[in-house]
Amino acid sequence: MDFDLFHQTLSKVERVLITIIVMVGFFMAILDTTIVDIVVPKMMGPLSTDLYGIQWVITSYMMAAATGLLFTENFARYIGYPYTFITGLGIFTFSSFFCGTAQNLPQMIFFRVLQGIGEAFIAASAQTILIASYPPEKRGLAMGIFGLGVSFAPALGPTLGGFITEHLSWRWVFFVNIPVGIFNFIAALLYLPKELGRSKVFQFNYLSYLFIAVATISLLVMLSKGQQLGWFQSDLILTLLFVSLIGFALYFLSELLSKKPLLNLAIYKIPEFGFPMGMHFFTLGFGMYQIFYLLPLYYENLKGLTTFQAGVHILVFACFIGTFSVISGYLSDRLAPGRILMVSSLLFIFTSFYLIPQLNYYTPAWKAALLCIPLGISMGTFFAPLTAISLKKLGPLTGLGVVLMHYQRFVGGSFGTALATNHLEYYTNKNFLRINELQNYEVVKSFLQEKLFLANKFFPTELAEKKVQALLYKAQYIQALSWGFQNTFKAVALWGILGFLFLLALFLYRSRGFIKLKVLLRKFR
Repeated sequence: MDFDLFHQTLSKVERVLITIIVMVGFFMAILDTTIVDIVVPKMMGPLSTDLYGIQWVITSYMMAAATGLLFTENFARYIGYPYTFITGLGIFTFSSFFCGTAQNLPQMIFFRVLQGIGEAFIAASAQTILIASYPPEKRGLAMGIFGLGVSFAPALGPTLGGFITEHLSWRWVFFVNIPVGIFNFIAALLYLPKELGRSKVFQFNYLSYLFIAVATISLLVMLSKGQQLGWFQSDLILTLLFVSLIGFALYFLSELLSKKPLLNLAIYKIPEFGFPMGMHFFTLGFGMYQIFYLLPLYYENLKGLTTFQAGVHILVFACFIGTFSVISGYLSDRLAPGRILMVSSLLFIFTSFYLIPQLNYYTPAWKAALLCIPLGISMGTFFAPLTAISLKKLGPLTGLGVVLMHYQRFVGGSFGTALATNHLEYYTNKNFLRINELQNYEVVKSFLQEKLFLANKFFPTELAEKKVQALLYKAQYIQALSWGFQNTFKAVALWGILGFLFLLALFLYRSRGFIKLKVLLRKFR
């Protein structure tokens, strides 16, 4: 079935049904990632593991989803995008049940790998189906709706994860997927048109896939374990970096020499795709995913809120992402999406550099939630215009563009999370040492003596001294952590600026002066 003409075969009712089906499946898959992040500490006891072991629950999922995406581009063209979506939905729902019933860590990791593969199939097909279902003049709205999954779902995860953690067992994080997945699976079988994108031709470069899969897995493990192992002071991290670099080098070499490459990377030569993807990689992956990671930590570790209370405060931010995602999609069909994206980027840079760094230990939680609203607006208005620009001219290459976009999301998001973890620890330690250096000895001595007098009334003298010293240490650490969050939030703006440069490059490429220069150069050839 022709991709560009598919939307003409649909009635309004069919288009609405297709939108609901693909969005429910995609939203469920994306939401599951951040919900699991919240409940991971609760799994350690039942799965008989420690903090470092339980991290593999997240890492294994990311590895499977990222490498699975690279397989689905060819697989989807063989069986069609609807069947790819249905397959992914079935795998995801099936593995969710067994994740919920897992009795030990190996079982959980195995079924999380299956779950990640399921998400890869869903992500690679859902957006492509949605784009094909709408006429060109309404695809901005379609991407605004799809943005609910990309931006709103990760922000909503802490709220639902907190509720489930406090009122139900952590296993319900997986069990809630089962009824939704079953109903959606049946609806997809009944209502999705099965021939979209189906060519019945399977051309797969196994050698290139092996190289890029090894490189991707090594890179993701390095990023997830770097902080734990001390980054480049660890032989394992250096080995993983070396394997990743060699893997990517061999992959590119294999693609250059192969008559049937795994991925048509010439797609990046299309300016309307290449420049927005550079912006997508740095602004969303390196920037926005840091915010998704840091906000729950700010509310829980610094403000001392429970998981559910933190989720409630993040809910305000999440609602604005969802609302403005649809609004920006609607506007992208009526205004130049590049201008909307420029406003979104400038707002993101302003909020991440000026507003969000105002969050500290003394900021009331309600005020922190309000300060995050402009950030939510900027994130909500980011995805729809960016995809409207980048996927508009791809035609039959749309499926490949979607796969590369989500691959970048996984890799960029892993970089963003690693940067946030590293920066927060670095700035906290730096600030703690700076506090010690600037302390007035006489003031500290007076403080300790004053508090020791009170502590002696409740504890033996030796224990009272330790309690007072611990109190001072705690106060210093909280202040250092508070400044650490502010420094880390402000650093996010740098990635927003870097992403913005790619948008400026696209505007420059489209400018009349640049077009005249290209024409002039062609005459001299």
